Amino acid sequence: MNTKHCKLLLGLLVLMCMACSGKQEVQKQPNIILFLVDDMGWQDTSVPFWDKRTPFNDIYDTPNMERLAAEGMKFTQAYACAVCSPTRVSLMTGMNAAHHRVTNWTLRKDVQPVADDDLLEQPEWNVNGLSPVAGINQTIHATPLPQLLHDAGYFTIHSGKAHLGAIGTPASNPKNIGFNVNIAGHAAGAPESYYGKEAFGNNNPKKAVWAVPGLEKYHGQDIFLTEALTLEAINSIDSAVQSKKPFFLYMAHYAVHTPIMGDDRFVQKYLDKGLLPTEAKYASLVEGMDKSLGDIMDHLDKEGLTENTIILFMSDNGGLSAVARGGEKHSHNKPLSSGKGSAHEGGIREPMIVKWPGKVKPNSISHDYLIIEDFFPSILEMAGEKKYKTVQPVDGVSFVPLLTHENPESSRNRPLFWHYPNRWGPKGPGIASTSTVRLGDWKLIYYHADRSFELFNIQEDIGESVNEAENNSEKLKELATILTNYLKQVDAQMPTDKATGKQVEYPLEVLD
Repeated sequence: MNTKHCKLLLGLLVLMCMACSGKQEVQKQPNIILFLVDDMGWQDTSVPFWDKRTPFNDIYDTPNMERLAAEGMKFTQAYACAVCSPTRVSLMTGMNAAHHRVTNWTLRKDVQPVADDDLLEQPEWNVNGLSPVAGINQTIHATPLPQLLHDAGYFTIHSGKAHLGAIGTPASNPKNIGFNVNIAGHAAGAPESYYGKEAFGNNNPKKAVWAVPGLEKYHGQDIFLTEALTLEAINSIDSAVQSKKPFFLYMAHYAVHTPIMGDDRFVQKYLDKGLLPTEAKYASLVEGMDKSLGDIMDHLDKEGLTENTIILFMSDNGGLSAVARGGEKHSHNKPLSSGKGSAHEGGIREPMIVKWPGKVKPNSISHDYLIIEDFFPSILEMAGEKKYKTVQPVDGVSFVPLLTHENPESSRNRPLFWHYPNRWGPKGPGIASTSTVRLGDWKLIYYHADRSFELFNIQEDIGESVNEAENNSEKLKELATILTNYLKQVDAQMPTDKATGKQVEYPLEVLD
C-alpha cells in the first residue's frame, strides 16, 4: 500500500471515529434535575406565569428562575395536588391521588394526622404513604421513579424533603425507593428549624419528629438549611460525575414551607421594600431557594454539564394563604382564589419551567395543562426509558411532545382529576373535602359535606368568582358524569356522612 492510500485510509478511520464519537454523544443519557419547591405559590416569583405581570411579581427577586425560563419553556397551567404527600406520591408513582389513596399528608404510622370534622368521617386512606414492598398496611405498593432510573444506570440523589412514607415504613428513607444518596430526607414534611445554629431542630427533643436529619457537619454553623442542602447536592453531583454515570438529582427543598424563618442573607432588602416582617421572611425563603437554583446551574456550567442536563422546576402545591405563625399572611396567590389545601386554582396551580438543551426552544411558553403524575412517564422518557415495568398502573401522560413539538396534541381534550376526601384543617374558599375535574376551560368542584357544586370557566374567570352551576346545567351534568365515572373506575374512596352513616354519593347521583 502506497503512502497516498495509507493517508486516505487513515483519514477515513478518523472520520469514522469522529462519527462514532458523535453518535455516542447524542445517545448519552442526559442528567436530570427535578427542582421541587414546597408550598410555593404561582405568584411567589418575579417570573409571571399569567398573561401579564402583577404587583406580586414585583415583590420577589428570583433572577435564576428568570434565567431558567429564558433558557427553557414556561408552563402557565401546571397542576399538583392541594397538599404535599399526595403530590409527592403521584410524582413517584405516576398515579393520580384518587387511585393511590395517599390523599392527605402523612407522618406517624397508622395514625390519621387530622381529626374528622362534625359532618364527615374520612375514609381509611393510605395514611402510611408509598411502599416499595408489598404487604404494609395502608400503603400504596408501587415501583418508584428513582428505582427505575437507578436500574437504568442513573446515580440517584435525594436532597431535602421526602415526606413519602410514615415513620417506620420503608419509604420514610429515600434510599429504600431507589436513591443512592439521601441528604436530609425522612418522614416529616417540615423542618423544626432552618438554622444551622439551632442544629436544624435537633436541639429540641420535644420536637424531634420534625428535626432535619443527617446534616450534623453544619450544626452550630451560621448557615441556612437551603444552603446546606444545596452544598451537599453539589457534592453528590461531583460524586456522580466521578463514577461516570448520568445523575438524577431530586432537589426537594423544605423551603418555602413553614416555619417562616428569615434567611438573613436576604430578609433586610424586603423589609426595606416595606413588607411586613412575616412577608419579608417569606420572601427571603423564596430568594434563598432561587439562589440554590442558580448555584446548581452555575456548577453545571463550571463542570461542562449544562448541555447534557435537563432541569425541571415545580412546586408541590399552592402557596399557604392561611395565616401562619406570626399572625400575618405571607403568600399571595391572586388572581387565583384561595391557596394550599384548596381545590381552587390557588391551591393546585403551580410555577413550572423545563430546560432541555437542544430539545426545548428557549424562552418559550406552553398554555397546555398537565398534572403532577405526568412527571413520572415524562422523566422516564427523557432518560430514554419507554419500556419500563411497574407493579402499579400509571395514570400520567408524558408531556415530552409538548416540550419537543414532536407530534404534540393539545391536552385540552383530556380531563384532569383531583380527589381529597379528607380534612386539612385551616378554612378558606374551596378548602374542604372535595372531588374535582377540569376539562378544557371548565372546572367542576363537588363538595362532599353538603353535596354542592361549583362550576367555573377558568379561561374567562381565572379567579373562580362566578359559580356557573345553576346557569349551565348541561355542562354541570357533563362534568359530573366524567368525574363520577373516573371515581368509580379507580375505586376512589368517599367519606361517610356522619348523620346517615352512609358513604357520600358520587356527584352524578346527586343530580339524578
